[in-house]
Amino acid sequence: MATMDSLIGLVNKIQRACTVLGDHGGEGLSLWEALPSVAVVGGQSSGKSSVLESIVGRDFLPRGSGIVTRRPLVLQLHKTDGGAEYAEFLHAPRKRFTDFAAVRKEIADETDRITGKTKQISNIPIHLSIYSPHVVNLTLIDLPGLTKVAVEGQPESIVQDIENMVRSYVEKPNCIILAISPANQDIATSDAIKLAREVDPTGERTFGVLTKLDLMDQGTNALDVLEGRAYRLQHPWVGVVNRSQAEINKNVDMIAARRKEREYFEHSPEYSHLSHKMGSEYLAKLLSKTIDEINAELDRIGRPIAADGGAQLYTILEMCRAFDKVFKEHLDGGRPGGDRIYGVFDHQLPAAMKKLPLDRHLSTSNVRKVVAEADGYQPHLIAPEQGIRRLIDGSLGYFKGPAEATVDAVHLILKELVRKSIAATVELKRFPSLQNDIATAANDALERFRDESRRTVLRLVEMESSYLTVEFFRKIQMEPEKNEKNPNNKEVPNADRYTDIHLRRIGSNVSAYVGMVADTLKNTIPKAAVHCQVREAKRALLNQFYINIGKKEKEQLSGMLDEDPALMARREQLAKRLALYKSARDDIDSVAWGK
Repeated sequence: MATMDSLIGLVNKIQRACTVLGDHGGEGLSLWEALPSVAVVGGQSSGKSSVLESIVGRDFLPRGSGIVTRRPLVLQLHKTDGGAEYAEFLHAPRKRFTDFAAVRKEIADETDRITGKTKQISNIPIHLSIYSPHVVNLTLIDLPGLTKVAVEGQPESIVQDIENMVRSYVEKPNCIILAISPANQDIATSDAIKLAREVDPTGERTFGVLTKLDLMDQGTNALDVLEGRAYRLQHPWVGVVNRSQAEINKNVDMIAARRKEREYFEHSPEYSHLSHKMGSEYLAKLLSKTIDEINAELDRIGRPIAADGGAQLYTILEMCRAFDKVFKEHLDGGRPGGDRIYGVFDHQLPAAMKKLPLDRHLSTSNVRKVVAEADGYQPHLIAPEQGIRRLIDGSLGYFKGPAEATVDAVHLILKELVRKSIAATVELKRFPSLQNDIATAANDALERFRDESRRTVLRLVEMESSYLTVEFFRKIQMEPEKNEKNPNNKEVPNADRYTDIHLRRIGSNVSAYVGMVADTLKNTIPKAAVHCQVREAKRALLNQFYINIGKKEKEQLSGMLDEDPALMARREQLAKRLALYKSARDDIDSVAWGK
């Protein structure tokens, strides 16, 4: 429940929000029919006119017993920067009304012009515009009161005629329904609630307003309704206290009436215990909570996307940027995964090199075999250079395996990080086709980076084989060998240079050189993998994808952004509700703080 101030703020801002979100009409509709509006619906003598006047802040509607509103009144409020208030009618466009008593009379006269001085009704609306610095831009529709029986002077069809007329307004999806029900009548018989439930079964457009709380029988109250026990609506019930007929006759102004209404709720023995969750501030908090919940769901399912090709391309690029951000966080340490690449360099590569069969390749028997084959029919004279080169070349050839394995290991990690990044990019969850397109493009790029990295690391190994470090071998002199058979360190004849000692020395020298190269490759292979794979993945993972989507037509872009239709409908519904609640909250705040 809330005061009239709350109701005014709520209705004004709800309608303003719907101006953007509502159905903008179609062929054959007048401007006011195309714009969103707030329809005031209720039974005869339910207090509709008082509620409407409280929203406007002016006395301008005809009053009386029975059916007073016999034509729809489309009331458009226009906020001005200042100056005097005035009104204009569409049927008298060059005439300004500054006396609102004259406005009341003009409404009555214009009604009679179409219906006569009878109790007939007409669906031809009266268009009234009020210009004032004290209102907000808002379209209100006052409709004939719903009734259950025809009275003297009315056709038997009047009951159905009124309902059909009201229904034609409130069934529009851009119409907010203000369902007015008097508190001194059974809510179960409320015509307004019954009709609202039929045209708005979800209750998202319906706000229940309970009037005449101060006119209830002694000892009774409306707590069951206001607390949602008697009839629950999606939005909280709003309780209002209108001016009495005596106050109307005394011309009690609306500001004083609103102040009196607030005092009524604050001091009422029936309703004061609810004050902590009534009024403007409570409604604002309630709407804020609803906004947070809707925002959370919208974040989960994604925000709406415009239909034009430029907006779709922008959306795809934003999705790619979001994915790229997550991917880089995996590599740079914000998320797990990048450390595994370092593990390849620090553990896997050295371990693979350590497992190479170099001991077997440089065994005494294999050294003898390789050296002998290199010497051919004429043994070497001083040092078996050709044999040593062959031993080194054969040893370095083993490094190609660990080099390629390092590249492949980095490639697999990058592919896994692409998969994880797509899964972790919340914005992409709603677009399965775009997920697949990005994954395919990213993996294609990683394949290209892997191929270039593989060529690079193999070149590194081949360069080591192509040119040996001269300084290292200049230190390798075939010094006289010491052994048990040569205690005096005498020169060993050339024929004895194939002794095991000599061969072991050759193997040892080659092993030392290969070890030096291995240490170099342990540093250069990771550098090559990072440069060709990791760096390029961070810099240009989706570059080719960007080029390709720039060439796509709107229909192809739409296909990349395909979604579940039910999800799209839910998002549209949430977006409308979010804008509506935000606007309502803002206006309630302005009312609560007197802005």
